[in-house]
Amino acid sequence: MTAALNSPTVERRRVLSRRIRLLAGATITYNVVEAVVSLWAGGAADSSALIGFGLDSVIEVASALALSWQFSAKDPERREHLTLRIIAISFFALAAFVAVNAIRSLAGAGEAQHSVPGIVIAALSLAVMPVLSWTQRRAGRELGSRTAVADSKQTLLCTYLSAVLLVGLVLNSTLGWWWADAGAALVIAGIAVREGVNAWRGDACCAVPHVVAEEAENTACCPDCSSTAQPEPMGMPGIRKD
Repeated sequence: MTAALNSPTVERRRVLSRRIRLLAGATITYNVVEAVVSLWAGGAADSSALIGFGLDSVIEVASALALSWQFSAKDPERREHLTLRIIAISFFALAAFVAVNAIRSLAGAGEAQHSVPGIVIAALSLAVMPVLSWTQRRAGRELGSRTAVADSKQTLLCTYLSAVLLVGLVLNSTLGWWWADAGAALVIAGIAVREGVNAWRGDACCAVPHVVAEEAENTACCPDCSSTAQPEPMGMPGIRKD
């Protein structure tokens, strides 16, 4: 009864699916620009952090394309399992890129030069990405889409990377602390691995209220959420904590 009351109507599902496609398109467009600028600025400044950020943007585009592919079908749920796998793999790839990049920096692969374009793109991403993530996650939660929620988490992770990059570039430019962003990037890589595992298992359902209600007895989906899951209050999304 509760699941039926919480489930959106057919018309509302169409609206939410269209919204998710539009948000995925906006994410793709922005991340293409972000990737081009970051990779160009990273090469010019010999900044491994900026190059890693650009590669993250490429992975984010791949994830958003997978989500768009899913919701282009008449029955998106039939493609959900494969899309979750693609998103999970992109999380693992992101973690690998960031970790290798950070380790190379800590090993003294080269000291980055001051980069005004890098600081600008990092600050812009820090402003844009939280909005895209929150809007997409809100629509995904209402629709009951694990893939939309998982992709929104990756967009949120890009927000964290933007903050790490911005702090690192500023500290490097002002204080010469070249190691600051590399250390924080390793933490982000660890979070990316965790979210990749969650997406692979389908644990994004823990953030979808009516899916939890429908699958309360299916502990394989959300083994640690089925008995305690509650709708999250409105606000900025965050990485789910166990």
